[in-house]
Amino acid sequence: MHRAWLAAAVLALFAAPRPATAQDDWVAARRRMVDDQLAARGITDAAVLRAMRTVPRHLFVPEGWRADAYGDYPLPIGAEQTISQPYVVGYMTEQLQLGPRSRVLEVGTGSGYQAAVLAEVAGEVYSIEIVPELARAAEARLRELGYGRVHVRIGDGYAGWPEAAPFDAIIVTAAAEDVPAPLVAQLKPGGRMVLPVGPSDGEQVLVRVEKSADGAGTVTRVLLPVRFVPLTRRP
Repeated sequence: MHRAWLAAAVLALFAAPRPATAQDDWVAARRRMVDDQLAARGITDAAVLRAMRTVPRHLFVPEGWRADAYGDYPLPIGAEQTISQPYVVGYMTEQLQLGPRSRVLEVGTGSGYQAAVLAEVAGEVYSIEIVPELARAAEARLRELGYGRVHVRIGDGYAGWPEAAPFDAIIVTAAAEDVPAPLVAQLKPGGRMVLPVGPSDGEQVLVRVEKSADGAGTVTRVLLPVRFVPLTRRP
């Protein structure tokens, strides 16, 4: 009963009638978001900026928060999870250095917004979400919006997606206590992983892990302080 109720609640958050705001207004809001929050703060990757101008972020947040969809802050999406602020989404995507043929693994599908941005920049996107209700809702939303190159599964993202590996890039959208070894193993030689690391009640930093060209080692660089929900593990 609890699972059925939670699934219905998550879907209801997004299924409410859309506001009467004209489509042109949403487009203008996305342009302002990119100009003021991303480009003005140093994000320069043209493909990333184009993706952020394209993906309708307001359709990835609950109805009650759509007026705030393009604000410079995270928003709740249900099941005690959040959608990251636009700058963080753009920054993490840029750090992956994606190309149109890149294969990307995302850990933490959430509402599906980050996966949609990745799909605008890369080739295939594989996304794992541990909360079944969020995974199913995101998969349906992405399919409805035409993101057929995003593959969603329910599971423990710490273990990655071994049968789809190796990946050119991996992005983790929840804070791990350490860098997950299974994810490092699923990176191609020369691949990059971006993730927040740190305890849920303490300091967290965003890091970029780069695997060497021969696959024998990694180099980790601290990028900036962040605050993410914790990476949930299965018992």
